[in-house]
Amino acid sequence: QLQLVESGGGLVQPGGSLRLSCAASGTIFSMYAMGWYRQAPGNQRELVAAITSYGATHYADSVKGRFTISRDNAKNTVYLQMNSLKPEDTAVYYCNAKRGSGQYWGQGTQVTVSP
Repeated sequence: QLQLVESGGGLVQPGGSLRLSCAASGTIFSMYAMGWYRQAPGNQRELVAAITSYGATHYADSVKGRFTISRDNAKNTVYLQMNSLKPEDTAVYYCNAKRGSGQYWGQGTQVTVSP
């Protein structure tokens, strides 16, 4: 079992920055691939960024060059640094952990980009 708790969301103006955190507890965090997904109203949940257990990263085209995913295995935490935010980045952001056939989700944190 793995419990995930996101934090760091909020309201920010276009061009601003936010850093999301996802704290994990319950099992061996370092063995999990971690990801950030987002879901805007009326849209499907989509992958934003992912990082493997050994640190390889992947980004959606829409956030490349603006967002950075990282992990600190000593703190059981994964981060999403979001820069140059746009109104279209507005969504609920979810943390995800995968290992083998199992996966876990956090409860989500709202990010709103608005003047």
